[in-house]
Amino acid sequence: MKKENTSQEIRTRIAPSPTGPYHIGGARSALYNYLFAKKYNGKFVLRIEDTDKQRSELRYTQDAIDSLKWLGIIWDEGPDIGGEYGPYKQSQKLNVYENYIKKLLDEGKAYHCFCSAEDLEAKRQDQMTRGLAPIYDGKCSRLSKEEIENNLAEKKSFVIRFKVANKKVKFHDLIRGDVEFDTGLLGDIVIAKDMQSPLYHFVVIIDDYEMKISHVIRGEEHLSNTARQILIQEALVMTRPIYAHLPLMLNPDRSKMSKRKSDVAVLDYKKAGYLPEALINFMVLLGWNPGTEKEIFTLSELEKEFSLEKVQKAGAVFNIQKLDNINGYYIRDKSIEKLTELCLPYLIEAGFNVKEITRLKLEKIISAYKERLKKLSEIVELTDFFFKDKLTYGKELLQWQKMTDTEIKDALLLCDKIFDELDSEAGEWNIKKMEEALFPEILKFNLQKSYPENNKGFIMWPLRVALSGKKASASPFEIAEILGKQKTLKRIKDAINLL
Repeated sequence: MKKENTSQEIRTRIAPSPTGPYHIGGARSALYNYLFAKKYNGKFVLRIEDTDKQRSELRYTQDAIDSLKWLGIIWDEGPDIGGEYGPYKQSQKLNVYENYIKKLLDEGKAYHCFCSAEDLEAKRQDQMTRGLAPIYDGKCSRLSKEEIENNLAEKKSFVIRFKVANKKVKFHDLIRGDVEFDTGLLGDIVIAKDMQSPLYHFVVIIDDYEMKISHVIRGEEHLSNTARQILIQEALVMTRPIYAHLPLMLNPDRSKMSKRKSDVAVLDYKKAGYLPEALINFMVLLGWNPGTEKEIFTLSELEKEFSLEKVQKAGAVFNIQKLDNINGYYIRDKSIEKLTELCLPYLIEAGFNVKEITRLKLEKIISAYKERLKKLSEIVELTDFFFKDKLTYGKELLQWQKMTDTEIKDALLLCDKIFDELDSEAGEWNIKKMEEALFPEILKFNLQKSYPENNKGFIMWPLRVALSGKKASASPFEIAEILGKQKTLKRIKDAINLL
């Protein structure tokens, strides 16, 4: 495999089609293009491929822009900031594409095809029954000039087909090495539905040429398109960019990750509570290996360390557990002040009255669960009991091992007595004082009940459930300190009454 050619000015691009929410596969391609350009002091371009008039929507253009900005993948040229080679929306360049279509028609390299959809389908079926590849037979390429003019005068519907030469197309891919395609299996390809409706294979090579794109870095699913695009480049005497096709993103069962089957919209991850730096870190490892044990990278570090030479050919498995772990790392790395700001919108959206809680207490709540958080959205379920006046849970949840209701009640009465004796006004309502007061009593309690001496669960489990209403939570002392003495004693009494 050849090394990255960086002797020319590096210009890469990402070109989303605004036909749906911005896909995480597109975001990974954008990241690789961005990193490659930044490493070599090049330019990263955003353009919008919106020639599909029926499916393209402005909201999806904005979705792509918002997704990339949230991730921190910022472009040097694009539809919102302009640039030397604009416009950067294909819908604003239809006259440019039309001129290139006319050039191919005038040179006999393309032609009008008037075959109906029914005729084409009948031909395909016939070819398949005879064991032939279902490709267009070139019938309309043999029409006379007079026949074409008559059909156009009669306003017959048509498409523009590009004449595909029967040859082998070879190119070097920076990731896959030397690649060869037999174009005899393609047939003459449609490059426009009409003079004002060019299609992907045609417009992409014109945009890359006119925007002076040096490297086309895209997903493996586009690999078979490259031969078609090279043929059109050659017909228009255009320079060929350098290609690099990234490995497929796979589900854990190694099936191809799909927009229809997977939760893969970038802003869905934002809504779920993933941090942009975590998603960046995770995405870069979906195909790229730094060659070391290091897995945590900032974007600025990646701008220096990334290279296409270390991108694998094999598909990359999208492991959500790994993403959760990386996200958890970045959550723990946040200051408690910043993490509280990030969690606050989730608490407000859940309907919790956070205005009734001081900022200091809110930070304590977040701090109690900082180590447990994998996603910001989890803060709602983990901490909801802090914002409730009364908890609802079954009394069986209070049971530790085979304790009877009477034994549980005795344990809670002990907690109630010990906590009631702590003077909150004298500064005794804190984790240290609670532990000092309760732990010696736990040993006595266990001896009295003939429980294992050092098993604190007979007291701590029912206490924690009484305060949180949950199977798993932060330490009951930590919860009690945040709740305050009055609310803590009330919840212990509520649990006793439940029994």
